[in-house]
Amino acid sequence: MSTTYKPLLVKYLSKTRTYSYKGITLEIPPEVFHPGLFFSTKLLMRYLAKEHLNKKNFLELGAGSGLLSIYAAKEGASVVATDINPIAIECVKINAAENQVEVETYQSDVFDNMPLRYFDFVVINPPYYKKKPLAASEYAWYCGENGEYFQKLFAGLKGFIHRHSNVLMVLCDGCDLEMISRMAKANLFDLVCVHTQKTLVERNYIFKIQIPE
Repeated sequence: MSTTYKPLLVKYLSKTRTYSYKGITLEIPPEVFHPGLFFSTKLLMRYLAKEHLNKKNFLELGAGSGLLSIYAAKEGASVVATDINPIAIECVKINAAENQVEVETYQSDVFDNMPLRYFDFVVINPPYYKKKPLAASEYAWYCGENGEYFQKLFAGLKGFIHRHSNVLMVLCDGCDLEMISRMAKANLFDLVCVHTQKTLVERNYIFKIQIPE
């Protein structure tokens, strides 16, 4: 993030903001990741627009404000949204109601508080900077000093997907891609890049997390 714009961004994010995108209107409190000011969530949403979500079981891990979950629900999916941040979970509930869709929510550290079930789609905009999160809002950014978030993600994922599930995760060139790939392989997953896009500040990737044939 540019040091020139960071103070302005921090000031802007210090208050609850209203954000609209593709017919979805969100109220976003300061403690919740703002999808409009960063590229990753919108990139995933545009990729999802190519998929058929109607009557699919859809899970968003780390839902934040709920943009992807609400989009999927509008497309006819049966949606579950999780987040470790209790403020984010309340935010998803409010935004889903305001957009007149049903989204089932769980406050959960990855899969900890979720009942076992299989999903056709799992989407993840993960925290990927290596630092220990010290506040609820920091869980949107930091994956632990040694990438503990990803280890937990890959260790638990197989209990929630079937052979034909689409598991999509967005990452960027500023994170430790080698570490994440290594953790995936240790848990018998392949990371397959299906889309990449360059912005002014970083290159973003969408990976499919797949069970090897």
